[in-house]
Amino acid sequence: MSRTKTEVRPGATRVRCAIYTRKSTDEGLDQEFNSLDAQREAGEAFVASQAQEGWIVIATRYDDGGFTGGNLERPALRRLLDDVEAGAIDAIIVYKVDRLSRSLLDFARLIDRFEARKVAFVSVTQQFNSANSMGRLVLNVLLSFAQFEREIIGERIRDKIAATKKKGKWAGGFPVLGYDVDRSGPSPRLVPNAVEAARVREIFRLYLELGSLLPVVEELRRRGWANKENRTSRGEPRGGKPFDKCGLHGLLTNPVYVGRVRHKANVYPGEQEPIVEPAVFDRVQETLRKNARAGGPLVRNRHGALLRGLLFCKGCDRTMVHTFTCKGQKRYRYYTCTAAIKAGRKACPSPSLPSAEAERVVVDQLRGLAADPGLRAEVVRQANVQFDADLAAAELERVQLDRELGRHHAEVRTLAAGGTADSATAGRLADLHERIARAETRAAELDARIASLRTDRITPADAKAAFADFDAVWEALAPREQAAVVELLVARVEFDPAASEMAISFHPTAVKKYLENKPGGAA
Repeated sequence: MSRTKTEVRPGATRVRCAIYTRKSTDEGLDQEFNSLDAQREAGEAFVASQAQEGWIVIATRYDDGGFTGGNLERPALRRLLDDVEAGAIDAIIVYKVDRLSRSLLDFARLIDRFEARKVAFVSVTQQFNSANSMGRLVLNVLLSFAQFEREIIGERIRDKIAATKKKGKWAGGFPVLGYDVDRSGPSPRLVPNAVEAARVREIFRLYLELGSLLPVVEELRRRGWANKENRTSRGEPRGGKPFDKCGLHGLLTNPVYVGRVRHKANVYPGEQEPIVEPAVFDRVQETLRKNARAGGPLVRNRHGALLRGLLFCKGCDRTMVHTFTCKGQKRYRYYTCTAAIKAGRKACPSPSLPSAEAERVVVDQLRGLAADPGLRAEVVRQANVQFDADLAAAELERVQLDRELGRHHAEVRTLAAGGTADSATAGRLADLHERIARAETRAAELDARIASLRTDRITPADAKAAFADFDAVWEALAPREQAAVVELLVARVEFDPAASEMAISFHPTAVKKYLENKPGGAA
């Protein structure tokens, strides 16, 4: 059997050829012979056809699997460029020109670097060589078409995302805190993660209670809560970082939590199950808007105004802010309607209310909680309404948790029955077992909370004991401490200028909060 050996043409110079391969996604790369292998085989065959000219393939592989051609941030490409700069390469071989880059600007920069080092660039399937002017012309033309194709693909993707969201479906990407992705159906969809969903509801509650982003961020960091942790297709971690004001604001304003889908300026009904009550979501949005205008409740209350941020003008439905005027050495304090401040005093039928008078009405109402059984009974009723709402939320979370556990156990059974032992399956099974463990831990916590909520309710006796010594406690407090107590108990004070009346609404959990935070210790 004879063996043919390719002879190098006399005078030919050895050309060291590097074969560069790329695939945009990592799909199919685990196969024994994949797209990268096919590109390299074609490159090796082309170099072999030029063996008489002294062309040889260097041993180093430059394979970028799962990387876009829209930029130059690719590990194998970086190594290739380093070797070009080191003078270890004479020619670069690609299957098609867009394997190197789909960006005309990036490609032009690469060609400049190659020419500076006298490195040729060859496309196997397009049969040209950058070593001559005609090859460079053809190269630029082809790359222009590659960039055009990339832009068309981008437009199609954007149109598809818009159409998907308009139908209320999940359009891909990383799921937000509170949801996982269920891929068992014909199309992926968002399903509640019971443990995370409970955290989301608690975050909304904390914001309504604390009234500002920063104290909520501080509380979440104290608890060690972080945003959603996800992993890329290559297993790289994303998210899982402590909350900051920007991330918290994004969570609180995301309509996905009330079963909606946002696309740019439009919001559509979504197919996912809501995990936050619409009324709660709307209250949070209103508070965010008010804080954006007023600077939030943490702006310094320099004068100890008891009703700061609590008093509203019923006629204008606007906040009444604390102001004062000075006559000689004497200062007079007022609450002034913001409509009168912005549009003139004629804009409100009763633009100002003496601060001392308004504050005395509210304090007398608080004192009345100790002496008026009917008033205490109403506050107790409101508190127990909140207990019932908390119980319903806990029971709902427990139901969602059971559904989640059912899905996880079903997927475990399916994977086990498949008999596949690859790394992807093993990784998914490990993740599922971790999720099941977390869910079962949360289930035990919920069971204990539900049992407590069913028995731990506020009674009229609790209310009487809480406010029995209110006068003595009140008089011992500094003005700013008194303002803190009012904020703890009172949700809203509404002044009706037409009737010259004030209506006071207590927090649903006023008694419970006061018992837990009573100045001077427990009742």
